[in-house]
Amino acid sequence: MTFEETCERIARFTEERDWDQFHTPENLAKSIVIEAGELLECFQWSPDADEEALKEELADVMNYCIQMAQKKGFDICEILNSKIDKNEKKYPVEKSKGISTKYDKL
Repeated sequence: MTFEETCERIARFTEERDWDQFHTPENLAKSIVIEAGELLECFQWSPDADEEALKEELADVMNYCIQMAQKKGFDICEILNSKIDKNEKKYPVEKSKGISTKYDKL
């Protein structure tokens, strides 16, 4: 299944259940943070997270992110590429390769 088909499936799932009424940008943002916390919880006591639990929580985060983009009418590939463009300028390879220093300290 392609990324586009998956996005359509997510939209259809929500539409069929009449859940769009609950998916305000604010509620979706809350859900992203809640699910991100659950993703982090996979690593709470060990750096070796259960892979199935990790996949489940990562899917939840991504699902809500996709729904937020859909709700706002954002093209996911466009906003990701725009951010990568900005990051490439903030973190040029010659200054940032192999180090984790924040851009304003390079």
